[in-house]
Amino acid sequence: MTIQPSEGTDRTGFAGSGFGVLIAERSALGRAPNLRAKSLLDKSLALLALPFLLPVALIVALVLLIADGGPVLYAQTRVGRHGKPFRCWKFRTMVRDADAALERALAADPALRLEWLANRKLRNDPRIHKVGDFLRRSSLDELPQLWNVLTGDMSFVGPRPVVAEELHFYGSFAADYMSVRPGLTGAWQVSGRSNTTYDERVALDVHYVRNMSFGNDLRIVAKTVKVVLAQTGAR
Repeated sequence: MTIQPSEGTDRTGFAGSGFGVLIAERSALGRAPNLRAKSLLDKSLALLALPFLLPVALIVALVLLIADGGPVLYAQTRVGRHGKPFRCWKFRTMVRDADAALERALAADPALRLEWLANRKLRNDPRIHKVGDFLRRSSLDELPQLWNVLTGDMSFVGPRPVVAEELHFYGSFAADYMSVRPGLTGAWQVSGRSNTTYDERVALDVHYVRNMSFGNDLRIVAKTVKVVLAQTGAR
């Protein structure tokens, strides 16, 4: 079964995005054995990567301590599989009064507020400190999420983890997002990231979930290396 486009919408049913992704439906029952194998593979890959990435993570933590002081890690509650909330870990890339800085910026600039409401991202984010800008562009800020993979809250490949307030962007497709674990990388991360609209991000996530395969995961992981090195679409 497929979701057919209606007049004035793209193939995901999102008006005006023009993304044109055809979403093939697969049953949750058919995906279940793949998810068990995927979880085992995730934890195995995380353990294999840990000896190589842990020294890098320690260097990043030391640089943050020297350059900005304060805590080096930041945890935010995100929505996981079956809607279960979990603490998603990252290196802190924002100033310590980030929430207050954002509110001041949004109150002073209506255009900035509209951008935030539409995408939950800002091209010129006033909260990000200088080291944080580099960490985001290089994706090094997401290294602590290896812990989330080891604890089973995240997968290596999957939809981008969202906060509860973002689920409304998925509309009727929220169940697709919550049917799998969110990913350290995924279709959105290797398809332009911040250069895409939120509708396109949702379309990519839903297309990935409904057409999930081991081969596709390997292709996304391989493409992630290229995207990270090129810093494509990173902000």
